[in-house]
Amino acid sequence: MLAIVLLPLAEAAVAVELRPAPVPEDPAQLLKQADGLESSDPSAFSVLMRRLDGSKLKFSPQQELHRRYLDAREIAFRGDFKAAIPLMQVIANQSVDPVLSIRAGATEVDLLLTQSRYGEAFGLLSSLLEKLPQITEKSVRIQVLGAASQMYFEAGQYDLAVSYAELLIKESDSPKAACIGWFDKLGPLLQTGQLQAVGEQISDGKAACSRAGDVLIADMFKTVVAKFDMQRGMPTEAINLLQNSYVEVQRKRFPPLISDVDELLAQAYWKSDDTKSAMLYALRVIETNRGFGGVYLATTAGAYQVLYQAEKKQGDLGAALAYHEKYVASDKGYLTDVSAKALAYQTVKQQVLANKLQIETLNKQNQILQLQQALAKKATLASRLYIVLLLLVLAAIALWTYRIKRSQLRFMKLARRDGLTGIFNRQHFVNEAELLLQYCRKSSRDACLVLIDLDHFKAVNDTHGHAVGDRVLQRAVAACKGCLRSTDIFGRLGGEEFGILLPECTLAQVLVVAEQIRLTISTASAGEDAPGVPISASFGISSAAHSGYELRQLLIHADEALYQAKREGRNRVNVADSPECA
Repeated sequence: MLAIVLLPLAEAAVAVELRPAPVPEDPAQLLKQADGLESSDPSAFSVLMRRLDGSKLKFSPQQELHRRYLDAREIAFRGDFKAAIPLMQVIANQSVDPVLSIRAGATEVDLLLTQSRYGEAFGLLSSLLEKLPQITEKSVRIQVLGAASQMYFEAGQYDLAVSYAELLIKESDSPKAACIGWFDKLGPLLQTGQLQAVGEQISDGKAACSRAGDVLIADMFKTVVAKFDMQRGMPTEAINLLQNSYVEVQRKRFPPLISDVDELLAQAYWKSDDTKSAMLYALRVIETNRGFGGVYLATTAGAYQVLYQAEKKQGDLGAALAYHEKYVASDKGYLTDVSAKALAYQTVKQQVLANKLQIETLNKQNQILQLQQALAKKATLASRLYIVLLLLVLAAIALWTYRIKRSQLRFMKLARRDGLTGIFNRQHFVNEAELLLQYCRKSSRDACLVLIDLDHFKAVNDTHGHAVGDRVLQRAVAACKGCLRSTDIFGRLGGEEFGILLPECTLAQVLVVAEQIRLTISTASAGEDAPGVPISASFGISSAAHSGYELRQLLIHADEALYQAKREGRNRVNVADSPECA
């Protein structure tokens, strides 16, 4: 979403004061002055656009397209991304100026992303990147590089995102564009936990954004700094940084930035034990995100998580459960969105490779036909050998195509598994569990859900480090697998929490299995990979006989039973035995 607003900052050739001098009545100068103005002074931009729309100036056909491009950007800045897409497509297709055409195309990429049209977005981006070596206009190169960095970041291709951000920094000749580059580079590094690398480079980003002045990207870079402070366990520093620029953030009226800042403040206040402030900013996130047409934003899931934790801490279990439901739904939607982006990236990548291979194959076939015709006239040994060589090349191409297909299938399989433990991830667990519950309902068979949460796992990470914590998770999963049937569905729901759906299994039978798993986990405290690290787990069980066959209701009841087990001392199994427990 950033390319819509941030990248044109690098295009603005003239600085605009809050009280500009009388605007010259020259279409070219008016259009030049309007470029990028919406991000530095939205009010002044709106005034100027109204003047352009209502003026009696004579625009050339190309200048008229430029004006319509600015109109479409204003519509996008207000948050109406769907309406802006066809406008950008018309401009990209009709403009005879390649600079304006590519600018419209790069903006269209980001707009398509907001509407979950990921295949179209990656296809268009691939086309723009192919044209990049022929593009000499600095501002256009910067816009395409920025769009690529953001897209690959959203698709989880962090190395690619960083590489394009580094190119953006290298080619930037203005502080604003450099600030965008640092924002695009440090975000993926933070996402992958490379705190040392961020710490070594963040001062360069701060310097570039400080030189950029009071622009939108400078405020957005502060969210990167705040996340860095949060990951270092310094929530107070993050609060001070964000509160110092809070008024300016609100003045810029850009909803994605406002949502990010409020969600970071909610998380920081929660970590600082200021529950009241944490809930205040979390509610602001929910209100801001209502205008995004149901898009599952990461900030929405984060806000509901804070509200759920806060209500639970205050003892209002009814409100806590309500927020927990919304958190689960938002988080599932967000994770599904991320997976869709990654799959779209891989699909387009394979399509591009397949198209190139097809073209290369056709070229080779044409060469073979030409040589065969030549052989009809000149049956020389050298020509025959060359045909054999070309046939070998075709065979190699076919083998490469086969391997690409295999890599596609392997990627789809990996997308269903948790990278650390190898069991189902949350999204695939939910999908498989819902299908299995439908089967049990139709065949009148019983089914039970078990939620498992490792006890005091945060203390293991804090005391022994995350590497040992990862090995403890793997050991716990191995202990669970030894007690399960091939028909049981086992998945990691998040962090140290796991879920098991056991079909055709009564509550009495599940209690035996859960107790066996609990004993197996608690007796697996010794091991060469993590010596002397004891582990235990708490269990919550719900059954279809009492809770029905809806996965959502089974999760709520099992979650209640799990928290009851936690309250009763941990390392125990608890059963949700009545439908009224919701």
